[in-house]
Amino acid sequence: MVNKGFRHLPEYLPPARQRALLETLRAVIAAAPLYTPVMPRTGRPLSVAMTNCGALGWISDRAGYRYQATHPATGRSWPPIPPMLLEIWREIAEYPAPPEAVLINYYGPGARMGLHQDRDEADLAAPVLSLSLGDACRFRLGGTRRADPVRTLRLASGDALILAGGDRLAFHGVARIEAGTSTLLAEGGRFNLTLRRVTAPPPSGQKGELTAADRVSI
Repeated sequence: MVNKGFRHLPEYLPPARQRALLETLRAVIAAAPLYTPVMPRTGRPLSVAMTNCGALGWISDRAGYRYQATHPATGRSWPPIPPMLLEIWREIAEYPAPPEAVLINYYGPGARMGLHQDRDEADLAAPVLSLSLGDACRFRLGGTRRADPVRTLRLASGDALILAGGDRLAFHGVARIEAGTSTLLAEGGRFNLTLRRVTAPPPSGQKGELTAADRVSI
């Protein structure tokens, strides 16, 4: 297993592959509609809309941050991860087990995301793989301590980004969306997909997918 830390892969998805992924994403959203998550305890709405696909999905509500097997609004299981996303994971994640969750965030023109760590997963050895579709954003990346210096880079449509190794728990966020920088989304804005492994991989020789019986909130 190779853990290279932070990697930015500009234009990883060429235009034709971006369009194919967007079409796949639309089908996922039809099955698991976008909804507005809220902050724990306060119930303050986030500025992004959210959904998931995979055996597990990440949610934020008054009870806290967690993974669960069902959509909080519909009560239905999340749709499976599309083969195209599993293929991308195999291409660049450099991790032996497949992802179990794909968090899909939609950023409208005024949406943003404060600095945070992705640390709700039991398997922190697995990378977080991010894909951008639509308008570019100003992405902020810090260190593993909140007080560490933060740098800003531009993520454009088709870019891939990986947090792994010593950067797996780096603080990161989205400062702003550069509205009108892409024509991929008819409605404008940006989709961000983050592929995550949630549980530790099974022993060697066993499959890495969750079964229906395993699909419980963790």
